Amino acid sequence: MRTGFLRKHGFRYLYLIDATTLLGLMVAITTVRFGLDWPTYPLSHYAVGFAVATGLHMAVYYFGGLYEYEQRLGAPPWLPRATMLTLLAVGADATVSLLSGRYLMPRANLVVLAVAASLVVSFNRWLARQVRRRRFGRPRVLLVGDAADVESARRHLAESKQATEIAGQAGTFSDITAEVDRCAATDLLLLSRQSLDIIYPEPLAELEGRQVGVYRRITPSDTLLGLQRTRQIGGMPFVALRAHALPACRLRFKRLLDLVYLLVLAPFAIPLTLAVALYVRLRAGRGVLYRQERVGMEGRTFVMVKFRTMTPDAEQAGPELAVADDPRVIAGVAWLRQTRLDELPQLWNVLTGQMSLVGPRAERPALVARLEEQIAGYGRRHDIPPGITGLAQTQGHYQTDAAYKLGHDLQYVVNWSPLLDWEIMVKSLLVMARGSGR
Repeated sequence: MRTGFLRKHGFRYLYLIDATTLLGLMVAITTVRFGLDWPTYPLSHYAVGFAVATGLHMAVYYFGGLYEYEQRLGAPPWLPRATMLTLLAVGADATVSLLSGRYLMPRANLVVLAVAASLVVSFNRWLARQVRRRRFGRPRVLLVGDAADVESARRHLAESKQATEIAGQAGTFSDITAEVDRCAATDLLLLSRQSLDIIYPEPLAELEGRQVGVYRRITPSDTLLGLQRTRQIGGMPFVALRAHALPACRLRFKRLLDLVYLLVLAPFAIPLTLAVALYVRLRAGRGVLYRQERVGMEGRTFVMVKFRTMTPDAEQAGPELAVADDPRVIAGVAWLRQTRLDELPQLWNVLTGQMSLVGPRAERPALVARLEEQIAGYGRRHDIPPGITGLAQTQGHYQTDAAYKLGHDLQYVVNWSPLLDWEIMVKSLLVMARGSGR
């Protein structure tokens, strides 16, 4: 029962297997080099160093996505990914050693560890895949598409001798979940050019929750989009579909980075926030802070705070989007909006986890409901927390069409990385300096 609870909350035995393997590798490498008489340091020094190095490697592997659930068909080889992450982890080991002046292990051991850990971590995943196949059997594939595409897929799967079993076929998407249940399919191949609206967000989210892999065949015209994360299934190119753009590990990494940034910014942000609060009090009177309900991650609402820059009756007629030279803005505080200093209190929303420093702009529920009806896929921007600034804010202006802003938001969601956040934050500082729109 305890194991079931842990699994439900994301625990995987690979955590223990990888940690034990890494620790064993460090001991084995040192023993091979020096025998049982390890040089210079007492045994306790090595024990602490090996434990810290193991923790660093596990953190890099986790945030690098090595423990996310992997769909069974067409999985890419693990070695390149494991090697890249291991090199990052070894670099973290070396950085800690340089900053602390205390080596986690003999320096030459790091070179051997980089090679050995890459191989062993990759082997662990190959072994886990074999155990999974032995336990649950071959993947049972449901083919969805017109008759010609289904027949072609059957032929390709047979000729490739891929370890799959065709569980059934369907020509339409009418109640596809029931069809998956009927034939006990573990994976779903979309073969014809169906619109993604028929599967996203439902039943894709439900199928993903049940660990049913969903793949869409790539057509020749799709290759013009420059797709990179493709999979070969029976000699046919597919892309794996997911209900959420970012896996949980990357969302947690983004959250961790937000907390680090807040810690670094605190000595500058707190005095600046107090100074702006005093200025707003003098210019706008009582009610320095303005609280407004906004839509956050996964469509949940929260109360966003900012400095008040509009008259108290600004939305007496109902919610409406701000425009350039908005007459509702209080005299003398327009520059706060232009420089975005009015959004400084949102650092509190970031601290509480309701927002991120960078992400799609948080909008009001009424506007979100309207835009979701007008623009297909608008809800996908809620896959991550909203941000104080974002790609749409640095690339667009007040008058930029909502559909174009959505394009920027989705581009950010799909391609998120710390480097992209840094680029957006630098551009945001330039926008603030110029006092231009958002």
